[in-house]
Amino acid sequence: MPSGILLILSAPSGTGKTTLARRLCASNAGSIFSISYTTRAPRGAECDGIDYHFVSPARFDEMAAAGAFVESAQVHGHQYGTPREVIERARQSGQLAVFDIDVQGGEAIKQQHPDTVRALILPPSLAELERRLRARSTDDDATIRRRLHVARIEIRLARAAGYEYWVVNEEIERAYADLEAIVRAEKCRAGRRALAADLG
Repeated sequence: MPSGILLILSAPSGTGKTTLARRLCASNAGSIFSISYTTRAPRGAECDGIDYHFVSPARFDEMAAAGAFVESAQVHGHQYGTPREVIERARQSGQLAVFDIDVQGGEAIKQQHPDTVRALILPPSLAELERRLRARSTDDDATIRRRLHVARIEIRLARAAGYEYWVVNEEIERAYADLEAIVRAEKCRAGRRALAADLG
């Protein structure tokens, strides 16, 4: 089995996926959080190199032509790409790499790297997801309805794609503990853990 754990986290907007992903990386020494490239402009307090790598369309096209992305997609007129370099670093170091991407992107990586592990982060219910989205007070009613519609589609796609794990984020500490358990289990998977010479 290839070295390193590639962990895809996908989820509808508002489920706490990014918070969980960054905490998982912070708690696992040497792990890598994959920061995507995008051609869109920063929003609000977003920072280059932390939330995304913000690049021009011309630069994005150059990188895509050079094979810098393991997967890329156009969303609402903007390009997004996942850097291949993250996978190479995880392979070389034998460490965990966490990807905060949608199901389509997760599928593209899974096809190229079959040992990739995928977890779908879910709200307790769509009614609770709607409550959380409204509590943020950042979106109007039409945007919230659109996010809920996209959430239903994303969940159906992940189920059809055969995501290996489902994590329900009803309470953040429990959801995080579930993610840590997934990582521990994957580290113990046959072929990942090195054995002493007299055991092999």
